[in-house]
Amino acid sequence: MREPWVIGVSGASGTPYAAAVVRALLDAGQAVDLVVSRAARLTVLDETGRAFRDGHWADDLAGWLGRDLTGADVRYWPAGDLAAGPSSGSYRVRGMVVVPASTAACAGIAIGLSKDLLQRAAEVNLKERRPVVLVPRETPVTRSHLEHLIALHDAGAVVLPASPGFYGAGAAATAAQLVDFVAGKVLDALGVPHTLFTRWAGELGAARGRDGSDGNADRT
Repeated sequence: MREPWVIGVSGASGTPYAAAVVRALLDAGQAVDLVVSRAARLTVLDETGRAFRDGHWADDLAGWLGRDLTGADVRYWPAGDLAAGPSSGSYRVRGMVVVPASTAACAGIAIGLSKDLLQRAAEVNLKERRPVVLVPRETPVTRSHLEHLIALHDAGAVVLPASPGFYGAGAAATAAQLVDFVAGKVLDALGVPHTLFTRWAGELGAARGRDGSDGNADRT
């Protein structure tokens, strides 16, 4: 039986994180159900110059991810479709990631607002005690933001801020390497194997090599 990961993309800046997570899950042979909020479409357009349309989602997703999706196990659900599969606990999924997670999405999920499919699906996965990972990017944060994140933590979610580490590639890390670090931490939280970053080995500079080169340089 198909059991996908639901990936919810909200309107916060940081759509490269969402693309990296989806690519990594597909590379790992995982099935993906995708929900892109209305606000996220504007952010995707602003950050990539690409539109994301319900009626052309397959072509738009392939362009956004920069790859051919032939054979990939991806299903798309419009954010306004509250009768979609992920809106019900009886629809089998492995869990959900909201990446990036806007403060509005976090607040809506924390209080059970179910304003759209993204919020409803996250609430469903929390109530079903499935893995839920939220990747907030907003900074600085207000007290209300923190209270919502605490409520989500207490409900069983993993709150995983988009905070990249530098020990894998050092101060010369590229934007892609920093994005991959966060995506890799997301997959770690899901228990999905990956090679998105070089792990800490207990030795200073070991990940970059003794000559200062990037330990990720030969990774595809």
